[in-house]
Amino acid sequence: MPKRIVDLRSQNRPLLDIASYARRGPNDRPALSSAEIAHASRTVRGVPEVLIKVSGGARTVRGVASHMEYLETRADLETDEGTVQTEKGLARELLKEWDLEIAERGHHTRPAIASGRRTPKLVHNLVFSMPKGTPPDKLHAAVKAFATETFGLRHRYAMALHTDQGHPHVHLIVKARSEHGERLNIYKATLREWRRHFASCLRQLGVEANATERAVRGSRHQNRKVGIYRAARRGYSSFISKRAESIARELRNGAVQPGLGKSRLLQTRREVENGWLAFAEAAARAGMKEVADAAVRFVRSLPPPRTDRESTAERMQQPMEKHHSR
Repeated sequence: MPKRIVDLRSQNRPLLDIASYARRGPNDRPALSSAEIAHASRTVRGVPEVLIKVSGGARTVRGVASHMEYLETRADLETDEGTVQTEKGLARELLKEWDLEIAERGHHTRPAIASGRRTPKLVHNLVFSMPKGTPPDKLHAAVKAFATETFGLRHRYAMALHTDQGHPHVHLIVKARSEHGERLNIYKATLREWRRHFASCLRQLGVEANATERAVRGSRHQNRKVGIYRAARRGYSSFISKRAESIARELRNGAVQPGLGKSRLLQTRREVENGWLAFAEAAARAGMKEVADAAVRFVRSLPPPRTDRESTAERMQQPMEKHHSR
């Protein structure tokens, strides 16, 4: 059977595409849909945002086994076929069922090695999480519904609910190659679509959940590369340590360089603010004064845009200011 690539990049625009409102002319703005209004209302109310993180993915059977066995020691594993294993042993059974050894051998053929290409992943490791206070059973049910609708009868998967880190989260291991030989590739647009779907699954279970782009929310949080993130979780990251030392020197000299991306950050913020105001104008024309007023208040409450360096400098200055104020 010929190899096929599954490209899950959505061709649709984000549901709440605030930036596009700023770029449209007065006569180009269509009537607001009920979905857009509901999404905007959740955003301005600060409804909890869902998180889906690609936490890696093993390229060897040994790596898959290690991750599965780690999850198995902390919680029950559940498969796409509904099998729940409360004792150790399911992980090794899945390795055989998923034919991962055959897939791994296929990656190490002479032509593949000669090409010099990086060995593709055997599985994708995903983490679905919500803030503290979210009912774990409903989170688990929402991820199960999402996985069934997204991967059912195509990509094999296994999942485990964890509640030991303050907030409930579900680990989902998805076989990269489907039962029909199609490979799953994950792009930013894929994650955007998955977040919307996951949030919808939670709302259907009565859990308030939203999926809005960080820039639209005015969030300052920035993603770190996986290696830096993991090093920080272990307690030390040479990258973060060197950056902190550089910022400290600049603070002593009286000025911190904002770093790369500041101009782009400011441009994005302008588009977001103009988009929200255009959305508010459209809502007001449609007679939804409360929605319009809430959107305007939300724009006014957005924190100033900061690069990662500026945010770090701000945090470092706080204890210094407290010390000098004594």
